[in-house]
Amino acid sequence: MKAARAAAVVFLIAVAAASLFASFVAPASYAYQFRQDPGAAPSRQHLLGTDDLGRDRFSRLLYGTRVSLLLAPAAALLTSLLGLFIGGISGFVGGWVERVVMAATDLFLSLPWLFLLLTVRAVLPLNVSPALSVTITFALLGCLGWAGAARMICADARSIRDSEFVLLARASGNNGLRLLWRHILPNLRPIALAQFWISIPVFIITEANLGMLGLGIAEPLPSWGSLLRDLQSYSAFSGQPAQFVPLVVFIAVVGSFHLVLQKEELPV
Repeated sequence: MKAARAAAVVFLIAVAAASLFASFVAPASYAYQFRQDPGAAPSRQHLLGTDDLGRDRFSRLLYGTRVSLLLAPAAALLTSLLGLFIGGISGFVGGWVERVVMAATDLFLSLPWLFLLLTVRAVLPLNVSPALSVTITFALLGCLGWAGAARMICADARSIRDSEFVLLARASGNNGLRLLWRHILPNLRPIALAQFWISIPVFIITEANLGMLGLGIAEPLPSWGSLLRDLQSYSAFSGQPAQFVPLVVFIAVVGSFHLVLQKEELPV
């Protein structure tokens, strides 16, 4: 298991490095069209061939991986911060504040948030710039995924609030925001960090679902969702096998994240 996790970490680092340095690795820009070679087969110039518009598939894979790998952690960070703020304060204050917040959290968790995300994104303008579509997707993913993290953090905040060292801190004159900032939130950092890492593969898959439905990152900026959308047509199954490389990379990255985050089993 340790060897498999180490291999997954190395693979994720290699993919992240290749995507971050896509400007140097990619043979062309993700939007450049080789009009003389639309739908070309893999070659020395085009390692994965070109799409129907003549754009290099390898370049679009590198840039699309960079967009998805930057968007998912950013959304996970926003979700974790919201969960830490909402869950931490409600668990620390307790009483009716905690009951109201947890009731809202239960209501939010009872909703199929993926369909809620699709509904919210569908009512927004579709003809937006790529940069604005990235911002909208990031904000929606981050703001609609806080409920699970808030519930976990609230339970931990409640336990820490009733612990002995917090009672000693209260007896020493620490109250209110000082107690929350110096004693509660630092002890909630591990659970918030765990929620951050757990959310990354979830948001990678969610962004891919949005992109496949045409509600994610706007063209010509690629992402895994838009790359996988190219496989929806029947012509993809009768074309070059290189078209399925984005799907293989997507599955490998998500699987590697799950492998890295898998809990180590203790020997009996």
